[in-house]
Amino acid sequence: MNGSKGSEGNVGTKRSKDLGNILIAGVGPAAIQTAVQLCAAGFSERIGLYNRRGARAERIKRELNQNHFEVNLTIQDKEEELTTKVDCFLDDVSQLSDEWDTVILATPCTSYANVIELLQTADLKRVRTIVLLAPNIGSNDLVKNLLLKETVEVISMSTYFAATKSLNSAIKAHTKAYKKRIYLGSSNRKSRMVNTLQEFLKSMNIDGEIVDHPLDAECRNITTYVHPAFFLNRFTLNEIFGHHTNGKKYMYKLFPEGPITPQRIRIMVRLWKEISTLMNELGAKPINLLQFLNDDNYPVPTECIQREDIDDFSEYEEVKQEYLMYIRYASILIDPFSKPDHEGRYFEFSAVPFKKAEEENKGVWSIPRIPFEDYQKLIVIYGLAENSGIPMPEMKRLIKSFESECEQIESLLGIKESLIEARRESSLREVTNIMKERKRRLL
Repeated sequence: MNGSKGSEGNVGTKRSKDLGNILIAGVGPAAIQTAVQLCAAGFSERIGLYNRRGARAERIKRELNQNHFEVNLTIQDKEEELTTKVDCFLDDVSQLSDEWDTVILATPCTSYANVIELLQTADLKRVRTIVLLAPNIGSNDLVKNLLLKETVEVISMSTYFAATKSLNSAIKAHTKAYKKRIYLGSSNRKSRMVNTLQEFLKSMNIDGEIVDHPLDAECRNITTYVHPAFFLNRFTLNEIFGHHTNGKKYMYKLFPEGPITPQRIRIMVRLWKEISTLMNELGAKPINLLQFLNDDNYPVPTECIQREDIDDFSEYEEVKQEYLMYIRYASILIDPFSKPDHEGRYFEFSAVPFKKAEEENKGVWSIPRIPFEDYQKLIVIYGLAENSGIPMPEMKRLIKSFESECEQIESLLGIKESLIEARRESSLREVTNIMKERKRRLL
């Protein structure tokens, strides 16, 4: 086992350590930040990190050894740097010993199945709780179906609770901002662990709202509604593969600087309505999309959208919903609550660059998560709808259009492997497992 048995960095003297020994799967900036803040707030006995073998795992291993297994976190507008010592890093499941009480999946939700199947090759009898840091709709059922031990509780967070990036090192993270509210849903209706996670979120001044069902948490992820509408298109593919010839493009700007058009807004509103119908069918509570975007994510001034229009958004006709949603995105092209500079310019909130694809070898590309993981998530949602007898014509059109555009990019650039085929097959396997779990519960 590669590790340094921790001491001072892992001790929280003022709290009972209800999560026990915690193994975090994934070693991105979200994992580092979560590890540090769990220790800082006293919610863990020991912290271990796991990641499958590869270039990133090798880098993590090297940097941890060089830094005596200390990981670091800085927080925007705070001078203090938080440091904790992790107890071990593992890149081989055969090295895992039966010492972990809680497993946190800090990997993309599209990797959950692979991670769970790998972890179960180890004899982890002590594990009683698995926390999904950023699940898709249906992820809780997916994980429950794959688990060999039915008594393990699976808790879905609505989304990762902060905005965090690496800071010149794989073991140093910087948190730019925290979410205002995170929803928590457990597979165990009498869960105590959701209260513990609620307290953990409270330690970062985040409102943790406990919901009745994991799906009620899972459907409250902003990317589920925004990313497919804005990024599953030729505009995004041209930008990430370097085929725009008229300047740099940004993720949340209006066309031509970005992908947002009235048509894209229309797609978003229609997808939201289709997903809402599915949530009703599956027993979850649909969201008021504008209210969710405004109250749980980032608000706009009342001069732009009145409170009444936010609260009554779900009741309006579709044309007015599209109008209000377009106003919302036009209103946050800049941060309306930032302080203007000496020239009266506000912070350019929408200028988020696309991550680019890179050709590693001729015809072999390394591609970014956006938009391809969003495509995978959409395939799962559409598959659940098909199995539930819920028609989703807008989602179907979007999926087919994106698949066609990917094929054209493959042909144009001579890409050897399909950009989507393996991802589609993986998502369809997820649908099968999710439906198995739902049917099992009905028996």
